Amino acid sequence: MLRLRVFEALGRRNFRLLWLGQASTGMGTWMDQVSRGWLIYELTDSALQLGLVRVIQALPFLLLSPVAGSAADRYSRKAQVVAAQFAVGLVYAAIALLIFSGRIEPWHVYVAAVFMAVAEAFLQPARIALVADAVPPENLTNAIGLNAVVFNVARSTGPALAGMLIAMFGTAASYSVQAAFLFLATVWTVQLSATERSLAGTGGRFAHAESFGRSIVEGWKFSWRNEAVRTGLLIVMFASLFVVPFTTLLPVFARDLLEVGATGQGLLLTAMGVGALLSAFLIASTGDRLPRGLLMLGGVALYGLTVVMFAVSSSFHLSMALMVIVGLCHVSSHALVQTVIQSYSPSEFRGRTTAIFHMNQVVMVTGSALVGALATLWGAPWAVASMGLAGSLAMIGIYVALPRARHIR
Repeated sequence: MLRLRVFEALGRRNFRLLWLGQASTGMGTWMDQVSRGWLIYELTDSALQLGLVRVIQALPFLLLSPVAGSAADRYSRKAQVVAAQFAVGLVYAAIALLIFSGRIEPWHVYVAAVFMAVAEAFLQPARIALVADAVPPENLTNAIGLNAVVFNVARSTGPALAGMLIAMFGTAASYSVQAAFLFLATVWTVQLSATERSLAGTGGRFAHAESFGRSIVEGWKFSWRNEAVRTGLLIVMFASLFVVPFTTLLPVFARDLLEVGATGQGLLLTAMGVGALLSAFLIASTGDRLPRGLLMLGGVALYGLTVVMFAVSSSFHLSMALMVIVGLCHVSSHALVQTVIQSYSPSEFRGRTTAIFHMNQVVMVTGSALVGALATLWGAPWAVASMGLAGSLAMIGIYVALPRARHIR
């Protein structure tokens, strides 16, 4: 299998270990999407608190991502990933013990959500920077594509596994398995070979010469001055604000507009997952031969237009087909943006640029609130269509305003 181009990066031992760790972490994280929501709903019977748990997780990303990125460029990225994964595993194990003992309360879920968000804020920039350290530049797109593959496999199987465990044994069983996945991810990561790059963020003797605040500012300056990095960040932020949040209103489309209920909503998400998985394989197999600038801009523009068509569709089968295209566009633009940011960032800046990239989760929460407010005023179809169109127009604006963006490779 390693002789196939699509699996080329797995020939590198460090990347293979990181990939296995990503698979284990992804399973635990996607299982938590089900188990946490189910647990808080069991404890409170409140739909409002379902939303509050998600909103509260955005705050650590907003406040700590710059610090986490700077830490990944100053200190050991491997140690940062190991510590974050182990911390999340401990949180899952603690929740499982509280449920088993009958002492679980809603505030425990909120505190756990904050701790997990803090750990995730430190985990992501360090792990993605390690991927760029683990493979040569010509394999970077392949490596990120393979990460997208395993991410989408976990997205498809993790929630199903959590649901099965909850139905058969209760929520504590799901949290126990989640903890096991995170501890397994820690075992994989500990085995990474110690390289000079992974041990000393900014190159040892220069790493600690500047303060944390100065380091963060320099990361933002670099991200803005480097046109390729700036373009990638603008693309992902506009997509996260205007296009991606349409999934917030999927229950409205499934129940009230397409009249297919919860089962239909699940099928829509599955269709999106199929498109995302296919796109990830295509990116992993085509590697760095892609015209990444045009595909980033074109992918998000098509994403927005497809969302517009989804908003006006009254056919469930057409909506399913459109969700496959949505999945294709989502992963292609997201993975390619990551590749561009990593490729055009020197090693000493990768943690900080990746941290800024992951602040798109805060932007996504803002977009979800915006599309919800617009749906209240105009109805779900008009809200989703207008925001999807705005996302496509933003890509045209970048294409015109930054002509060199279309030539990024």
